[in-house]
Amino acid sequence: MNINDLDLNLLRLFDAVWRAGSVSLAAQQLGMSQPAASQGLARLRTMLGDALFERSGSGVRPTPRADRLAVAVQMALGTLEEALNVSQVFDPKRSSRVLRVHLSDIGEARFLPELVQALQHNAPGMRLEARPLAHNKIGAALDSGQLDLAIGFLPEVQDTLHQPLLSDRYVLLMRKGHPVAKLWYQLQKSKDPSPDAEQRVLTDLEFAAVRTHSDTLRILELMHWQHRLRLTVSHFLSLPGIVKSSDLAVLMPKNFAQSFASEGALCIVEPELPLRDFTVSMHWSPRFDKDPGLLWWRTMVSQLFSSAGLQT
Repeated sequence: MNINDLDLNLLRLFDAVWRAGSVSLAAQQLGMSQPAASQGLARLRTMLGDALFERSGSGVRPTPRADRLAVAVQMALGTLEEALNVSQVFDPKRSSRVLRVHLSDIGEARFLPELVQALQHNAPGMRLEARPLAHNKIGAALDSGQLDLAIGFLPEVQDTLHQPLLSDRYVLLMRKGHPVAKLWYQLQKSKDPSPDAEQRVLTDLEFAAVRTHSDTLRILELMHWQHRLRLTVSHFLSLPGIVKSSDLAVLMPKNFAQSFASEGALCIVEPELPLRDFTVSMHWSPRFDKDPGLLWWRTMVSQLFSSAGLQT
């Protein structure tokens, strides 16, 4: 085929379908109707003389030729995007851009107030959308442009650029008058509280947990506490009220737990735990590393997290 016959938008469509594994999802990401996407894909198939994608389950899978073509297409699109953005001047005060970021329920509660305030001050016309995704879908969403940033503890997200934002650790949150809390603080006042003594204090403690936060469930298993799990919920935000009115404790990040403990009815206990230390990072796709608007956005997020308000 002759390159003069090729529509650049067909390459963008091909790339989106290859990354998403779905014609309908690719159409949604590109702002197209599904019939238009199907028609465009049919044109490209005819021009190249290859099916490119075959039905597989609820989506599509690439043919061997499509896999080979994807590498060249992604390099070409990336080079073009970088060249077009080099001289582009980004003015956040005048921008109406939509920024899409992955945050967990904890991340939304802890970080969105500061992020929204910073945007209103620095970029009043821009809009922020929080889009929580399953961790195994974040990398593809960043690469396709469905997400601009992902913020959180995301060790399983591969092939992204990332920057550490803050260090945190898992702690136990419980009501202030809890018998275990009283014993714990008495033990800490002793000259040399041993790990064995600390574990004895926690022997009868019962827990609540969030089913989607696998790290806290894994810690309970490693501590052999899973048989003391009495309540499982969908979101962390429901737990402080439950903990306040019961003898259940919950594992949660210290950065988040401190805001509840500061109100006076709850307290924090910090035992030695496996996997307790972790780092919250900002992830983005190498494809959009030079995008001026996203570069401004990443810089603002980084500065915000380095300020006193978002440090541990």
